[in-house]
Order: sequence, then C-alpha cells, then structure tokens
Amino acid sequence: MRDGLGREQDDGAALPAAAELPPVRSAGEAHDPLGRTAATDPAPGGAAVGATDHHPVDVADAVLLDDEPVAASGAIAVLRRGLAISPELRRGIGITIALALLGGAGRVVVPILVQQVLDRGLRGGSVDLGTVYRLAAIGGVAIVATAFLTRTTRKRLAVASEEALCGLRVQAFSHVHRLSIAHQSDEHRGALVSRVTSDVETLSIFFQWGGVAWLVNGAVMIATVVTMAVYDVRLAAVAVLVVLPLSLVLKLLQKHLIAAYDLVRTRVGELLTVVSETVQGAAVVRGYGIEDRTNARTFAAIDRWRSANIRAGVIAAFLFPAGEIFASLTVAAVIVAGVTLGPDAGLTAGQVVAFIFLVNLFLEPVAEFTEILDQTQTAVAGWRKVLDLLDIPIEVVDPDPGTPLPPAAPDIVVAGLSYAYRPGGARVLSDVSFTIPARARVALVGATGSGKTTLAKLLTRLADPLEGSIVVGGIDLREVAPGSLRSRLVMVPQDGFLFDTTVGANVRFGRPAAGDEEIRLAFTELGIDSWVDSLPAGIDTRVGQRGEHLSVGERQLVALARAYVANPSCLILDEATSSVDPATETRLTRALQSLSEGRTSITIAHRLATAEQAELVLVLDHGRLVEQGRHRDLVAAGGVYAGLHASWLDVTAATAGAGG
Repeated sequence: MRDGLGREQDDGAALPAAAELPPVRSAGEAHDPLGRTAATDPAPGGAAVGATDHHPVDVADAVLLDDEPVAASGAIAVLRRGLAISPELRRGIGITIALALLGGAGRVVVPILVQQVLDRGLRGGSVDLGTVYRLAAIGGVAIVATAFLTRTTRKRLAVASEEALCGLRVQAFSHVHRLSIAHQSDEHRGALVSRVTSDVETLSIFFQWGGVAWLVNGAVMIATVVTMAVYDVRLAAVAVLVVLPLSLVLKLLQKHLIAAYDLVRTRVGELLTVVSETVQGAAVVRGYGIEDRTNARTFAAIDRWRSANIRAGVIAAFLFPAGEIFASLTVAAVIVAGVTLGPDAGLTAGQVVAFIFLVNLFLEPVAEFTEILDQTQTAVAGWRKVLDLLDIPIEVVDPDPGTPLPPAAPDIVVAGLSYAYRPGGARVLSDVSFTIPARARVALVGATGSGKTTLAKLLTRLADPLEGSIVVGGIDLREVAPGSLRSRLVMVPQDGFLFDTTVGANVRFGRPAAGDEEIRLAFTELGIDSWVDSLPAGIDTRVGQRGEHLSVGERQLVALARAYVANPSCLILDEATSSVDPATETRLTRALQSLSEGRTSITIAHRLATAEQAELVLVLDHGRLVEQGRHRDLVAAGGVYAGLHASWLDVTAATAGAGG
C-alpha cells in the first residue's frame, strides 16, 4: 500500500488485531451509557471486563450520557441554570423585554382602531371620513412602530444568544480539555463532540426562531389579555378559560417530550461515537474485511437514533391539532358570549368586533407555541446535556500561582501511589513507590494492562493519584505551576499524535516561538535531518489527518523533534507498539539517545532492547511495582522481568527466522 507521500508501506504493520474493534451488541449484553458493550456480570474484584492499560472500560459517565434519560430538571430549572452560566443572555434583557412589551402593545392598536372606526366613524348611516382618515393614520404609524420594535427585539435577542452560545461552546471545549483521562477516553469522544457541537447547535436554532417567538408572542398575549379585560372582564374570562384545557394538554405532552428529546440527544452522541470510530478505523475495517460487522454496528446506532426521533415526532404530532381545536373553540365561545352579553353589557358592535380581533390575536401565539414546543424541548434537552457536561467535576485543579520547577534535570520520588479511573472502581495502580535519580535513563516495563501508560500520565499530571504523592525536583507535583510543569516535563505518547498541518507546524507545538531554523536544527541535533530532507517539501510537508501520510515510526520522529524544541528537563516517552522498519527504528533509537542526554528520561519500553540500555528498570505487574534494578540483575533474578525478557527473545528469534 502506498502512503500519502508516495512511499510503499507494509499493510499489515498498521493493522491491529481484529479483536480491537468493539463488537456488535447482542441481546444478552448490557449497554452502557456511551453505546459500548460490556458483559452483564462484573469481573472478579470489581474490574470492568475488557479493561486495558490505555482505555479502561468506564461506565461511570452517567452524568454525561444516560441510556434511558429521566427529566431530572424541568425547562425552567434548565433556563435558570443556563442564564446563570451565560451572562450574555442576561445583559440588557430588561431593555429587550421592554421593547417586546411595547411591540406587543402596538399589535393591539389595530383592533382598538377598528372598534373606533365602527363606533365613531360610522354613525347613523353616515361616514365621518375625517375620523376614519385620522384613525387610519394612527394605525399606519402604530404598524410601522410595532415592526421596528419587533425587529429591534429580534436583533437584540439574536445577538445576545449567539454571543452566549459562543461563550458556551468555549466553556464546554475548555472543560473537556480539563477533564480527567477517564472522561477523555476514546469511548467518550463522540459524546463530547456532540456536547460541544450539535447540542449547542440546537440552542442556536431555537434562539433564532423559538426563543424570539416565546418572547415576542408572550408580550403580545399579555397586551391582548389586558386589552380584552378593559373591554369586558367576562368575555376575557371566557377566552382564557377555554384556553386553560390546552395548557393542561401541553403540560402533559411536555413531560413526555422532555424525555423523548433527551433520548434523541443521547442517540446523537452514540451515533457520533460509532461513526468517529468507524472513520478513524477505516484501514482496519478494510484490511480485515469486516465491513459487514462495522456496518451492522453503525446501522444499529442509526436505527436507534431513528426510533428515538420517531418517538419524539409522534408525541409532537399531537401539538398542532390540539392548538387548532382549542383556537376554534375559543373563537366560537367568545362570539356566542359576545352576542349573548352584548346588549345587556352595553357592548357596542365595534367593541364586539374588536374583541373577536383580539381573540384571534391572542390565539395566534397560542397556536405558534404548540408548533415550537417540540423545538423548545429539543433545545432544553441539548442545553441540559451541555450543562451536565459542565457539571462533571475537574479532578486536576491547577495551583495558583504554583511553584516553578528548577531548570536542572530533576529527581523523581514516587511514594505509595494508587489510582483508579473512578471512585470505588478497580485500582489500576496500587502502592507504587520508587526513586529516579536526576539525569537517569529509566525503562518502565510490564505486560499489557500492567499500568505503565497510566503511571506515565500521573507523572505528567494528566490525572492526580487516588493516594500517595509524586515529588519532582523536591516539589509535590500538585504544587507545580502549570506553565512550568508543561515546559519542564514533557510526555511523548506512543501514537505520536500529529495535527493536519505541516511537519514544521507540528514541531512548533512544542514551543510556538520556534522559527524554521530552530526546527531544522532540532532534526539535525537528533540525527534525523536526512529523513526530514527526504520528504517532498521538507519541514513544509503536510502530514494529513492524525499524521496519516507518515508511518507510525515517522510520526514519533516528529513527536521527538517537538519534544526537543520544548527543551524539557524531564522526558517521558511511550514507545510505539507497532513494528517499524529497521531504518526508522535506528533513527528512533539515535534520536531518543540524543534527546535523553542530560535529562531525566523515562521510557515505557515495549521493545526490551530499550530496557537493556537503561540505567534503571521498573517492572509493573497488575498495577504493582514488583521489581526494579538493572537489566542484567533482573534477568539473573529469574523473576517477572526475566520471563518477559525470555518471551521477547523468543519472539525476536522467531521473527528473524521467518524473515530469513
């Protein structure tokens, strides 16, 4: 297979085992809130089945998503919470409401003028043209003024809502980046993206139409009811009393709509998760010929989303007919009451006609409310999901201002370290203690799931330990200033994540102020300048999404250069697990040696050749530190490390034999 740079690549090297693809859920399996499959019986000791070192199965995200959502908070409570975190919506709201009320008052001027024309302009069979013209002029001014007031109200609300939603997206995005590693696992990404994008978008659509309708029409209804009461309290009472049953019907439907649209938003998050995984794993899907399996999984998510939308649509379908029926009943009741009470109540013909106009004016917003109620519930459901995301507590709180790390390579002291991905969950690290001298080269070794990557993330404070402490350069990691922590202690992950830009721009993420010459110097100092020069455009070569135009090893070369320009005093490297060609592996080894020079370095060693060169080897087994020492001493001891080393030698020999 040829890559994005026109070079040959080994198809098999990039393909993980087929078992890595999440299976299609069967009827006998439990479905967790994120659309993942988990066995209904817990593993012994409370560990979630399928948990790995990198992405443990964590079903503690009920706050973020809920498979069978319950309307825990009503629309008013969500509105109150939303206004509290979005000051843009509150700013100037008094003026906006006042303008809406004035606009609503302007709408009732026309029925009043109609009454005046009938009662004053038409007297005794003659027409008083002067009065009619004056009233018509007043009506024209009122119509223009009402249009201006309504337009201004809509404009102010539109601007305020878009500014608020921009701020809400920023808050949600910033919150996502501050969440713990458990909430940022691959299984959650589709849901998190949904919260920041589509859920907020439902609010944008609502404010552009539904929100304006609620405010403007609410003002019209208030002005209309007040005017009707001035004409005749009894007729006004008839109109309001006939509409009351409609409000009861709407309240009943609202309860079901809230639950229905909560489920729709949940299904959207599930669908985004499945689609995201399928797109990112397209090479695996094609490489193993499992399109049918992944299609079934995707189609099942689409079908669940379809079913949820149909359920919500069926409930919403009752709204418009209900509004039409009650509107007709209200007009009929007012006409009958007006004709009956008119002579006795002293109502003129003009007043009865005006009252019918007012009733229609009152019912227009009522009918429109029935149409926008389902849109409102969609927005409420989306708003609640975003608020639930913001309610997820931040586990890693940066100190203010914090203590800077010393510039020299630090020693690291870990004491009694324990960690679990969720409170009360299985511990992935238990009572880990060790000391790393300054400038030491350390290898972290262990079988898959032993806790290596989790320990590395704790060392870089992507999460805080459940128990114990990490002291770097004499300072507790929780007290280190965040800027100093990120500049002095850098982690290079095994996937070598790259952004969809150039090689040079990806390196510059290590230090934004770095110029092109500094970037080229980084490749030279790491001994990989010949490789970067071989690229079609050198450091200006685009790497594609997630660096897909580069091989796994080449992506890590770029990641090492990024770490070099950051100039950390402590380096943590997670070796790439995928096989790389000998030339790239040689480049990686030399680059790592150059980068580690004069620094404290910790390497998660998936190839034990790295451990052979380390000054200290730490051996993890099921979350516990079981051995530590030099390579030769650990091999001679015949323990866990010796077994891992023997297995690695066997695999290496078998691979070499197959290649020969």
